[in-house]
Amino acid sequence: MADMNRKIQELLSDYAGALRDGCLPVFLQSLSRQEGRELTSSREFWEAAEVVRVLNGIGFADKAAVAEAGLFASRVDANIASRLKKAKSSPQTRRTNGARSTTKTRKAEKPI
Repeated sequence: MADMNRKIQELLSDYAGALRDGCLPVFLQSLSRQEGRELTSSREFWEAAEVVRVLNGIGFADKAAVAEAGLFASRVDANIASRLKKAKSSPQTRRTNGARSTTKTRKAEKPI
């Protein structure tokens, strides 16, 4: 990626490699201003990039890890049950934060 003034085909090849290796930020940082302008205005690049993304997704579909939502849901249920047990078992006490009594003493005000 050290070559500046790469053609669209070279940029697409570098993009595909970066996508495959998981280092798109490095690819984007390697672009010169002129290359960035070419990419934004090139319909050919964006169409080819979409094909590369699809092929990359197909090629690594068997290696992709999908999050298991069942484990998350069971942990949330356990946390809710734990909070309900704590709420039922703890006595209802009034919490005080050390505040003074509600009656306030008024200071003598001097007229101006």
